[in-house]
Amino acid sequence: MRLVIDNVSKIYGGKRAALRNFSLSLEPGVLGLLGPNGAGKTTLMSMIATITKPTDGRILWNGTDTAQEPDTLRAVLGYLPQDFGVYPNLNAVEFLEYLAAVKGLDRKTSALRIAELLDLVDLNNVRKLPLGRYSGGMKQRVGIAQALLNNPLILIVDEPTAGLDPEERMRFKSLLSELAGNRIILLSTHIVSDIESTATVIALLVQGQLVVHAAPETLLKGVEGRVWDWVVASAELNQVAHRYPVSSTVRRSDGVHLRIITTEPPRDAQPVTPSLEDAYLFCLSVHRDGVAR
Repeated sequence: MRLVIDNVSKIYGGKRAALRNFSLSLEPGVLGLLGPNGAGKTTLMSMIATITKPTDGRILWNGTDTAQEPDTLRAVLGYLPQDFGVYPNLNAVEFLEYLAAVKGLDRKTSALRIAELLDLVDLNNVRKLPLGRYSGGMKQRVGIAQALLNNPLILIVDEPTAGLDPEERMRFKSLLSELAGNRIILLSTHIVSDIESTATVIALLVQGQLVVHAAPETLLKGVEGRVWDWVVASAELNQVAHRYPVSSTVRRSDGVHLRIITTEPPRDAQPVTPSLEDAYLFCLSVHRDGVAR
């Protein structure tokens, strides 16, 4: 099982490059996609999902060009886009039955699968309620269920925990970890902690280009000795933010505790164990400035 993205570019309007010369080879596991807004993550996922075609390059599923033969991948694909819509007058069972028919599942198989998935996403007790009466988090759980209807070998999820409460987010992250053993999962999110707990490998996109592709442990190792806790007064915050990448701020009685990323810390800063958020900001700053500060 292998998905190969071979030197892919996507140009809009003949000018704007959403993705440039992107190459990546994926096998079973969770790929965490990180990057600022406009980095090209959604464009990449829509091309892998065969919704749009590359301007240049190829996407190969087990050696088959998906632009030429999209059905080979669509048959084993599950996709949860960021803007997932529902039919408000249908209940969860009716909605999933409709999508199961679109995906070619027979009635008996779909009935068993829908019951299993509604239990998995904890919606059995409201399965007959019209989707228009669902909360945002409940609709997102229906979206997760529909992406898993055909037991996909490739699962693409774009901001999957948006609208979920903390308990739901934990349940979904556990589910991703369980699913990852025998399928390829692409997870795009702005919540770095979601990737930190699930991803086996991370791809960082900036301005349509792949700038980092590595295991989380490799990224964390690269920022060791560069993350510091520094206490400053509130009035100094703006000045500090211009001097150092700041991954978090916490206000306490003795001042504002900042996590700063630098090779040359202030004298009174204390070293701390780096997080993936620190590593992400470090990679962005190196890409932007060309040097590690």
